[in-house]
Amino acid sequence: MPPTHDELWARAEALLPVLRSRAARTEELRTLPDETLRDFHDAQLYRIHQPRRVGGAELEFAAVVTFGALLARACASTSWVWVNYAAHHMMLGMFPQRAQDEIWDASRDALIASSFVFPAAKAKKVKDGYVVSGRWPFSSGVVPSEWNMLAGLAFLDEAAPPEQRIFLLHKSQYKVIDNWHAGGLRGTGSMDVEALEQFVPEHRTLAVADTKGGPTPGSAVNPGPLFQMPVFALFPYMLSGVPLGIAEGLIEQYSQMSGPRTGKMTGARVAEIQSTQIRLAEATAYARASRVAQIGNCREAQALIEAGKVPDLKTKARYRLEGAYAVHWAVHAVDAMFALAGASGLYESGPTPRAFRDAHAVKQHFSFNTDIAGTTYGRVALGLPGDNPTL
Repeated sequence: MPPTHDELWARAEALLPVLRSRAARTEELRTLPDETLRDFHDAQLYRIHQPRRVGGAELEFAAVVTFGALLARACASTSWVWVNYAAHHMMLGMFPQRAQDEIWDASRDALIASSFVFPAAKAKKVKDGYVVSGRWPFSSGVVPSEWNMLAGLAFLDEAAPPEQRIFLLHKSQYKVIDNWHAGGLRGTGSMDVEALEQFVPEHRTLAVADTKGGPTPGSAVNPGPLFQMPVFALFPYMLSGVPLGIAEGLIEQYSQMSGPRTGKMTGARVAEIQSTQIRLAEATAYARASRVAQIGNCREAQALIEAGKVPDLKTKARYRLEGAYAVHWAVHAVDAMFALAGASGLYESGPTPRAFRDAHAVKQHFSFNTDIAGTTYGRVALGLPGDNPTL
């Protein structure tokens, strides 16, 4: 039997001290240490959203937020890569069974990276599959990965517009370009990958049209709601737990340490300063709002799928909108806590400046741009055509 939610949660909590102790080294390596990968494999934590038929836990969709936030309290880069690997098990469960079996029969612990930048590649339809070429940015966790889910535009014929499709490529089919020298999330190893004229068989591809909610090609063997979720409507929530955990970790750490602390310049007890109390309260409110919005939307979407319904376009656009704002609120909480760090926050070493860098790196992700998400929602709400074809 696969481990239960509570068993997995206890294993994740038990890893926090060691992940925290490795956070600086993870930054230096620019990728996860081998021992961290082993720890997650041993705890079966990558498999929270893997189908039960292959021994996965198949937890509720919201677990990607709650577990992601928990792990980000210790190391945001580690949590970011963990979220990617866990989410890709869920997405593989949507592919045709043949693709699933090829990967999971070889190893149920297979690590799969991704880059869902559709304009980065072009694919030409050929007999029994596609020929794909492209260069994709931000493939987090790519170095240890055996496979990669890479997005592209598939040209079925000269007259038809291209189709958005996801291609599963083996690591032998692409080159990793070591260009990840970033200001935040340094340990994620989010490097570019490049493929030239690579054949991908039909069964290792998934049309975006099949991921908009409801049965997918994988539903024949994985009938649960997890493998019918509208992937790109909920895409922000596969990553938004990370900044939430950063914020909650800073709040918890500060609350525990600042009671007896005195200011270096004034000698005043920090906890008795009114501005300290207000900033802590502000951060707590924003973090709480972020958590409620994230988990609420994940569970609402799963309830709709379980009832045999697919969220309409306006609801999907709202999920994207509120996912972006949930990250905005979490980063606002981080900023409030960083201000409380005072001059000590200037030093590059230590958890607080790392948290600041990592949170703002998350905010740069396309999915968390509130202007983009707001435009998409506003257009749909005002009766105009949507501008996000993945929805």
